[in-house]
Amino acid sequence: MENSGGITASLQGRYASALYELASESKAVTAVEGDLDKLGAAILGNADLAALIRNPQIGRDAAAAAMAEVGKLLGLHQLTQNFIGVLAGNRRLAALPDVVRAFSTIATAARGEVTAEVTSAHPLSDAQLKALAAKLKAREGKDVKIKANVDPEVLGGLVVRIGSTQIDSSIRTRLNTLANAMKG
Repeated sequence: MENSGGITASLQGRYASALYELASESKAVTAVEGDLDKLGAAILGNADLAALIRNPQIGRDAAAAAMAEVGKLLGLHQLTQNFIGVLAGNRRLAALPDVVRAFSTIATAARGEVTAEVTSAHPLSDAQLKALAAKLKAREGKDVKIKANVDPEVLGGLVVRIGSTQIDSSIRTRLNTLANAMKG
């Protein structure tokens, strides 16, 4: 399988690639991708869960049991739950957020898509997201999956990241550029 950017060179990439292959064989790629998105959001939204996956003092069995309960609570597919158990057993839970990102990259590349991380000061409406996706599709020549983030410090405009390319049309950047120009 061809992965852009040599993603399988990293530890997280190898785990993500193995999970993708298993999910593909089981015809569960969409379910696993959704599970990993839920899990990633849960880690970002819950400080206790984030601390759990990063705590080296928690033993393998205790971490596996705790993550099994998280899996049940989130209603994760059995394959995803088994995978999280493997990460816990190998003491690799701290790599989970990176595995989530790597899996998403592999899955979107396999579908012929690219992922654009879009940051705005306020939530974008569905119409705005559709228009942005259409413009990015015309620019990239591929279908674009948008992951929208909200950061009030952007002030206005957008910051779009596709792979290693960043398009920054935020007001914050424009103000910083103007301030630097005025300094001389």
